[in-house]
Amino acid sequence: MNKKLFLIPILSIVVIISVLQNVNAATITAATLDKNTYLAGQTGYILVTIYNEDSEKIRVTELTATIDYYYTDGTVYLQKFFTSDTLPDEIPAGQSQIFQIPISLPNNIANGYTNPLVEARTEIWHQQTDTWTYSDYQRYSNIKLYIESPYKEWYTDSQQQLVTQKSANDSLTTTTNVLAIATVVLASAAGIMMFLMFTKKARVPTAA
Repeated sequence: MNKKLFLIPILSIVVIISVLQNVNAATITAATLDKNTYLAGQTGYILVTIYNEDSEKIRVTELTATIDYYYTDGTVYLQKFFTSDTLPDEIPAGQSQIFQIPISLPNNIANGYTNPLVEARTEIWHQQTDTWTYSDYQRYSNIKLYIESPYKEWYTDSQQQLVTQKSANDSLTTTTNVLAIATVVLASAAGIMMFLMFTKKARVPTAA
């Protein structure tokens, strides 16, 4: 009798372990940003690919991206962004689904790198009971978000303005040179014509 009572919790543990091993069905295979670099105050998005590796359909019930960053005054801030897609969203067995998470950066964010953390909660469908049950909780942090210094943008813009101004100056110089040459040519032509007219008048014979 004691042996039977001893076996019950062991069997229960085995069953629980087996269930936990079977519920892992979703995998975040990729998460990418829409830009290589961001500036303070900019908006963008993260594209997240979730793969269903189970033989049953699953559905995504929550998808977020958490970004920790510094303000320019050194204050640390943690912000969570949610997917813009309508959830829950089902993924058939053996297929992937791409989701979008919009993000927006503060105007006073400090420049540098940070690693957004993408998290997904999923449920799996059980045909035997026609019910959804909790599947797993996936995390993905292999993303690098780079916030560029505003001084670099200012420098780039100033250099572009210098190039544009130089191009305008070169164009103006060329136009001025062309007008100067044209003026000289016209003046020379007028001088030659006047010289010819004067010479012709000087050669007219007088009446006897």
